[in-house]
Amino acid sequence: MKILVTGGAGFIGSTLSDALIARGDSVVVIDSFNDYYDPVIKRENIEGLLTSENFTLHEFDIRERDKVASVIESECPDVICHIAARAGVRPSIVDPVLYEEVNCLGTLNIIEAAKGIGLKNFVFASSSSVYGLNSKVPFSEEDPVTCPISPYAATKRSNELMLYTYSHLYNIPVTCLRFFTVYGERGRPDMAIAKFTKLIHEGSPIPVYGDGSAIRDFTYIGDIINGVIGAIDRPYAYEIINIGGSKTVELRRVIEIIEAKLGKKAEIDFMDKVPGDVPVTSADVTKAALKIGFNPRVGIEEGIGRYVDWFLARERG
Repeated sequence: MKILVTGGAGFIGSTLSDALIARGDSVVVIDSFNDYYDPVIKRENIEGLLTSENFTLHEFDIRERDKVASVIESECPDVICHIAARAGVRPSIVDPVLYEEVNCLGTLNIIEAAKGIGLKNFVFASSSSVYGLNSKVPFSEEDPVTCPISPYAATKRSNELMLYTYSHLYNIPVTCLRFFTVYGERGRPDMAIAKFTKLIHEGSPIPVYGDGSAIRDFTYIGDIINGVIGAIDRPYAYEIINIGGSKTVELRRVIEIIEAKLGKKAEIDFMDKVPGDVPVTSADVTKAALKIGFNPRVGIEEGIGRYVDWFLARERG
């Protein structure tokens, strides 16, 4: 298959591209290499793919409607896996207009360009943040998601609704995957596990918003990729599916695991909670198992161990 991966040089996108190339697919990537974090990291992520005859890179912003349309028309992919987005709850509160433009207009540009090419499947990277202050755990796809508490979450829910509209109007198979706190090798440097590992290793204080009791359903990157590929290979008219580790852990426990792996004690700088952060995320993955054969295999201790090993190897050069 030919698969277009937007955001294909980022954390999840590049790891997915690696896996797709490895199994024999042809991969087309769109990425803007923006400065949300160091673009050099993203270029390193795809360096090994650039020599593959089955890999094509297009460098531009998905807000550029004409370029999006031109690439989708000329490449005519079988599947689009739309991962590109402006990420992060806290930065979205600072610059909501940017998040609306990239996440909503960018997604609309992509699905609008794709409506006439006979697309076999459209897989969208949504987020557990759409559940907002959901009091019922674990979170189910049937739970109401009418009250997102950050601009980022609102854009992701808006995307799900727009994609439903296009699925209905143009018979495009769409699966929206709600990712739960993804971590692992190549992880974005602003994410908790990556940030904490670096700062503890350096002997610098780590910022903890609140008292460390926040509960997250951390999901290892390898499990995420298995879920995405499962969704790519099993198209549905329209589905929303949770992709999570299915086991929750307190943030303070995450810090303890990193400390043990590094053999260093963390210096914690406790800070005020941030509006937009939710106290708990927890995924019900029953539907994921039934629909796309998803089964998370890597627990938090093993996953953090793999990440720290990768991090230390990079530090050693």
